[in-house]
Amino acid sequence: MIPRLQFAHLPTPLEPLPRLTRMLAGGQMFVKRDDQTGLAFGGNKARKLEYLLADAQTRNARTLITAGAVQSNHCRQTSAAAARHGFDCVLVLSGEPPRHYSGNILLDKLLNAEIIWTEKSQREQVMNQTFEHLENEGRRPYLIPYGGSNPIGAVAYAYAMRELLEQWSQARLGEGGPDWVVFASSSGGTQAGLLVGAEVFGYQGRVLGISVDEVEEVLSSRVAELATETVRLFQKSVIFAPKDVLVNGNYLGGGYGVMGEPEKEAIRMFASLEGLLLDPVYTGRAAAGLIDLNRQGFFSAEDTVLFWHTGGTPALFVDTYRDLMVE
Repeated sequence: MIPRLQFAHLPTPLEPLPRLTRMLAGGQMFVKRDDQTGLAFGGNKARKLEYLLADAQTRNARTLITAGAVQSNHCRQTSAAAARHGFDCVLVLSGEPPRHYSGNILLDKLLNAEIIWTEKSQREQVMNQTFEHLENEGRRPYLIPYGGSNPIGAVAYAYAMRELLEQWSQARLGEGGPDWVVFASSSGGTQAGLLVGAEVFGYQGRVLGISVDEVEEVLSSRVAELATETVRLFQKSVIFAPKDVLVNGNYLGGGYGVMGEPEKEAIRMFASLEGLLLDPVYTGRAAAGLIDLNRQGFFSAEDTVLFWHTGGTPALFVDTYRDLMVE
């Protein structure tokens, strides 16, 4: 049995998207609301942190250390989990300290995280150096990788796939789950977990990650490697190859965290048609890809398409993004 702390609000809702379905005239669309996992505005990292913090406890750790971008959803949720369970939390963030705190960085401060600033190219090195420093100080650190994307974190999304299949069956939406599961993919843990869940729990549909920051070859290789490591936790010896991983890298736009017209259209469309809030970096970009694929006829009218909402709502309140959305 894999150790787990239960603090996420699970199962997250499974909801139809009827107005979006009619607007796009493609497959019948649904959403899985992992923006409602309940940990400091929710998001997909809460599932992973249930397993990562349990592992930290078994190792008698006292301080969590992780890394991310300045507006990292993962860091915000790690800070919240640390506060709730009595850990200290140190964040290594790439970028410059903002003049005004907003979005996730404001929440990091409210959640009492210690923040170390560095350049993106130095982030991993600084995180490792910080780990050694904390260890020498006797603060018993536990290192959580970028995005919580290691086998312990990814296993959460294998179980999330089981949760989805159970909900799909209970709602009498058909056998075997939706035809497509589509979501934002970056550090790879969510996608690796879903692939493992498909293998372990018998999902027959297709798992499609819309890359937010990596070309297809890089992300598919990363996910395949992580899925191969993760499935061993289920006592299965399955080798996932990059060709087994469906990644679409056509929507990278201006780069990570750069919101363009497709992201703005997607955010406005989901909000105005379904009252559903996306974020500028992850779900906005993935939804933009989903919308474009619908317009291209990638999904048939008979398909059922699930958009897995991975959270990120606080980024809507970052000054730069807010101004772009209401211009």
